[in-house]
Amino acid sequence: MKESGFTFHKRRLCRRFLMVTALLTVTSTAATAQSLVFQLDPQHTTVNYTLGDVIHTVRGNFRLKQGSLRLDPASGKLAGEIMVDAKSGESGIGLPDRKMHREVLESNRYPEIVFRPDRVEGTLLPQGRSSVRVHGIFNIHGSDHELTVPAEVEMFPDYWTGTLHFAVPYVSWGMKNPSNLFLKVSESVDIDVSTAGTVGRP
Repeated sequence: MKESGFTFHKRRLCRRFLMVTALLTVTSTAATAQSLVFQLDPQHTTVNYTLGDVIHTVRGNFRLKQGSLRLDPASGKLAGEIMVDAKSGESGIGLPDRKMHREVLESNRYPEIVFRPDRVEGTLLPQGRSSVRVHGIFNIHGSDHELTVPAEVEMFPDYWTGTLHFAVPYVSWGMKNPSNLFLKVSESVDIDVSTAGTVGRP
């Protein structure tokens, strides 16, 4: 049976609509899959540490020197580094700070602490809050250590925020325990990072 001109025209419109929809989907997917570049702003980044002992807890901070990361959302591959100034570490308590720099970190010899992530585990949403895990190599005191860090990330149109919490077992990583007769400290130190910065496409 010969179809009417109206039916033929309708089918052509449907085919065109499907082609346009498919093209838009492919274009949107390609745009979403483009790499994202995350810059960390040192002015809006805090790196805090907590070290417990039998009498009281020592709390201090380090300064971020620089940080830039590049993420491929399709594969989860991550490149770049987060660099902290090891010499900047301070708790405001003179003797423990001097021991930390002279005997534990040896910060004159190893002036930088660097995390070089290589992948994100989990889904990073293009907008809103995501819970992911960041895997990479953590370099401290001149040695590399594999590390996976839980991270809470919130994405906005042109900037992002993130919080990370992890422990550094510094003694098992080859650094000296500063404990003595009067000071007994933990062999692991807790690190909390809060950061913010711009996000864009290369």
